[in-house]
Amino acid sequence: MNKFEIRKKILKIRKQKNSNKLKIDFKEILKILKKKPIGKIVGGYYPYNNEFDTIEILEKFEKLDYQISLPKIEKNSQMNFFSWSSKDPLVINKYGIPEPSSKKVIYPSILLVPLVAFDKYCNRIGYGGGFYDRYINKIKKKKKIITIGLAYSFQKVKEIPIKKYDIRLNFVLTNKKD
Repeated sequence: MNKFEIRKKILKIRKQKNSNKLKIDFKEILKILKKKPIGKIVGGYYPYNNEFDTIEILEKFEKLDYQISLPKIEKNSQMNFFSWSSKDPLVINKYGIPEPSSKKVIYPSILLVPLVAFDKYCNRIGYGGGFYDRYINKIKKKKKIITIGLAYSFQKVKEIPIKKYDIRLNFVLTNKKD
């Protein structure tokens, strides 16, 4: 299957499953960070279109004194991360996705990445806009970063067809089984 077919199939399954109650064990994320200490700035995302819900994870990071940030889509299909706290308001962007109102750009050292599908090599498919691939490529030139995809176990596919601009994640964590 090509990326378009995989994306269409997995998004349909994700919508049907309505898996919002499934969780990733926060201790699994902390295990990764213990093995690879890298800093205390987390880039998360606000869940959209039945994505894995990260808000509880971000709140746990916040309680451990990590600095939290969320992405904003900017001109020319670029994305940056901006400071955010669970107490801060969000603004809906033109895609219907909540974004922080902060103007303070943050460069995460830990990036939680949404995905539509992934394979055993930590390759991912997103929605097709390339926002995360461009952002990860850009930030890796500025600092070390750990990328962790968050997904439901049913989003794993045998193989993702990759192109030269696709960026492989360091890790993908899932709920144990659906």
